[in-house]
Amino acid sequence: MKLAVVGGGSTYTPELIDGFARLRDTLPVSELVLIDPAAERLELIGALARRIFARQDHPGLITTTSDLDAGVAGADAVLLQLRIGGQAARLQDETWPLECGCVGQETTGAGGLAKALRTVPVVLDIAERVRRASPDAWIIDFTNPVGIVTRALLRAGHKAVGLCNVAIGFQRKFAALLDVAPAEVHLDHVGLNHLTWELGVRVGGPGGRDVLPELLAGHGDAVAADLRLPRAVLDRLGVVPSYYLRYFYAHDAVVRELGEKPSRAAEVAAMERELLALYADPALDEKPALLAKRGGAFYSEAAVDLAAALLAGGGPAVQVVNTYNGGTLPFLPDDAVIEVQARVDGSEAAPLAVPALDPLFAGLVSHVSAYEDLALDAALRGGRERVFKALLAHPLVGQFDLAEGLTDRLLAHNKEHLPWA
Repeated sequence: MKLAVVGGGSTYTPELIDGFARLRDTLPVSELVLIDPAAERLELIGALARRIFARQDHPGLITTTSDLDAGVAGADAVLLQLRIGGQAARLQDETWPLECGCVGQETTGAGGLAKALRTVPVVLDIAERVRRASPDAWIIDFTNPVGIVTRALLRAGHKAVGLCNVAIGFQRKFAALLDVAPAEVHLDHVGLNHLTWELGVRVGGPGGRDVLPELLAGHGDAVAADLRLPRAVLDRLGVVPSYYLRYFYAHDAVVRELGEKPSRAAEVAAMERELLALYADPALDEKPALLAKRGGAFYSEAAVDLAAALLAGGGPAVQVVNTYNGGTLPFLPDDAVIEVQARVDGSEAAPLAVPALDPLFAGLVSHVSAYEDLALDAALRGGRERVFKALLAHPLVGQFDLAEGLTDRLLAHNKEHLPWA
């Protein structure tokens, strides 16, 4: 089995390599190609990847290349983990929205729209080249904003599925709190990427007993602390929101916090410099502990499980993914992309039935899904007016003058990545 990772020079990559090495019985990779235009960084991470495989006696071949077409040729699956513009662009996404009193974040709000505009055209170009070189290959997208990027891929007819680590993070955390094996925990995880709620926590699989009320009663303080939301919010909602919901439920408080401390982008850039220095040590043959602070917890396990379900022929699996709605949430169009538990096999990722969403949550999902439609239109066709309309439609913006000011700033900070701007 051949896998290709586009963005293989990412500091995340050793986490992915570690998962492939440890879980080789689940996913028997014979060849892994890391693809990235940053040749020096790619060779550094490629060398570490080979040492990780060697330490764990993995027989697979790891190669590196800056040639996308050659790298994806013959691949069974292509994993996308891109950041167009690098950490410098992320820093901008987290900074200029604050000038308008809006949250600055790389996947949510105005910063998330900027990232989508930069990313979607590049991903679609890559996907077309994958289709020519390996027409049967699956595309697994980790690239944010995952919901919008996956929607672009699916609407262009690609064999694609989107993946985020939020659900697996909750699964592992809840399993530890409940003192059960992670495989025993099934989440009623419903919504859009970075806009989800755990409506139920079932022990024993999809039909298992819902222990969410007991979890909140016994461990609500710990869960609330991780989400950085008051315990009373969880008790009143009766569900567990994604930590990204803090940008909606506590927007003004988050804006004040972001204005008083260094940006996450600056923290990550410093961490990446330290990680790359560690990766350069020829004695290092495992992922360093520092990588856990980079983010993406359980990213490798989720990726291996998904790739195995799509490729390894072990029968269908149930996993939280981003895929077409197809009537699962009846208040959204069929071609909206949602994030829910799905039955995944070699032919499709088909959403499972989910509990009905309370109007309190369904209204926000509808609102953000409409924004995502407009964001994708702006990413595909460009134009200031389309950017403005997408921002005006976003529930964290929603005001005419605010959308105008954010549009001006977005275009000014992204001219090098948007040929039409």
